Amino acid sequence: MTSRQFPRRRWTRLGLFAAGGVLLAILAVVAFIALARGIAPVSEANSLPCSPQPCLDVQDYTMWISNVRDANGVVQMDVTFRNSSAATHASPEDLQLVDANNQTATAIQDVAGCSHWSRTEFSNGAKLGPLTICFRPQSTASPLTLSWTPDLGLICCEAKLKIR
Repeated sequence: MTSRQFPRRRWTRLGLFAAGGVLLAILAVVAFIALARGIAPVSEANSLPCSPQPCLDVQDYTMWISNVRDANGVVQMDVTFRNSSAATHASPEDLQLVDANNQTATAIQDVAGCSHWSRTEFSNGAKLGPLTICFRPQSTASPLTLSWTPDLGLICCEAKLKIR
């Protein structure tokens, strides 16, 4: 082995260790961002003016509620969306009903008259609905609030609408 080969191997090895260290640092940052996104608090959004009421407009993604009714412990409502925002879809997972005891209920689809729907892609001002969305809250007493978390990017919001 010549004296020139040894330093070259040493520098190559050091370079590989440095590259590995940089790669680990990048992976750590990506993992931290992913964890932070999962546990970061959702901010409450202020609705832009919209009509007819009741409605919510979050960054030009609008949701209208009508015909709220209660039958045998199931709260049903007709929901229509119009999407002129950066969002790409609507999903039943974006909606929760908050009852008078601050308990949340997710949308259900196993009751007659409730729309069967899943994540639906739409944008550029397109409309979706009306869909009959149903919830089975622990209590149907007032107040009932619809919580909406539209997918508007990494850090967005939750909008709330008192429906009764």
